[in-house]
Formats: sequence, structure tokens, C-alpha cells
Amino acid sequence: MLKKTFVTAAMATFLFTSCTEAKQDTTATAETENMERHEGMAHGETTPASGKVVVETPDYTSAASPVKEQVATLVNNYLKLKDKLVASSAQQAQADAKAVVAAAEKVDVTALQGEQKTFAEEKLSEVRQAASTMAGATDLETQRAQLELLSEATFALTKAFGAANETLYYQHCPMANNDQGAYWLSSNEEIRNPYFGEKMLKCGSNEEVLN
Repeated sequence: MLKKTFVTAAMATFLFTSCTEAKQDTTATAETENMERHEGMAHGETTPASGKVVVETPDYTSAASPVKEQVATLVNNYLKLKDKLVASSAQQAQADAKAVVAAAEKVDVTALQGEQKTFAEEKLSEVRQAASTMAGATDLETQRAQLELLSEATFALTKAFGAANETLYYQHCPMANNDQGAYWLSSNEEIRNPYFGEKMLKCGSNEEVLN
């Protein structure tokens, strides 16, 4: 009877150990596959197809010059904020987010008419909303969660009013936002991912270019 009990206990220990090791192997495999998936994106095509359009916007490039200049200033502040997220610096991102809010508030839409004014007010409201939340947050997770809305609104404003003073790249990471994907704006063709920072620095691709 004692021998039978010993054998049963030994078998139970063996099965428990095997299951534990199998679970660990499965977890390790999943993590490895996820890393490889990210790394695969790092070596993808960096230059978008010629003429590719991701965001459709109305053409307001004939709008008054001050608006273009003010939106260009907004973009410059956005790029600084984006770079702080790439560097995973929440504290510095806070300061730059405040600068984005200030720049958005200085965009004078009073000279715009009809649909131009409505469009600008809507996008500027989204910029202020996202940047204000980022400015009030002390953690990267909250700040990065607002980056997609901020990026989409900033890109739409820039494209609609022809406010790009330099070549700008609309870049995309398919893994951001819980694998739903998210965009950001950069003045550098080389991918530097603000959603993951150093963790997944080169994960992403160029999707549209503004010249």
C-alpha cells in the first residue's frame, strides 16, 4: 500500500512539473512571437507608395496666411511633444503638451469663413482636448493614449491648410492602441515610435507624406 501511495505521489509531481514547464514554454513562445512580430515591422517598407492618401481633408490652402503660420507653430510644438514620448519622458512631455495647448489657443480662426472655420474649430478643439489631458497626466500610459487623437487632428489641420514648412511623414504602428493601430506625425522618415519608445523603437511604417 505504501509503495502504491509513493508511486501515485511521484506521478502527480511529474504531471504538475510537466504542466508548469509547458505553461512556461507557451508563455515564452508567445512573448517571442510578439517580439518577432514587432521586429518584423522594423524592417518593413519605410517609403509609402507614391501619392498614397491616408487622410482625406478639404483643401483650404487658400486661407489667410496667419492661420497657416499659426498651425505651423502648432506642428512644431507637437513634434517636440512626440519626441519626448519617443524618449519616454513623461515629465518633459507634460511641459510640451502645455505648449501645444497654448499654440492651439493662438490659432486665430476669426478670418475664416463657413466650412473653413467650422473645420478649424473642430480640429483645434480635439488638439486642445488631447493635449490638455496629456499636460495633466504624470504617466506615459495616459499621455500615449491621447496621442492618436492629437496626431489625427494635427495632421488634418496641417494638410487642409497647407501648413507644412518641411516634409512631414504620417507614420503608423499596427501594434499600438491594443493592436488596433495608431498614427503619429514626424519630420523624420526614419521610424521612431512614440507609442512604445525604446521598447519597440522602430516598429512602424510611413503611410503618407506632406511636402
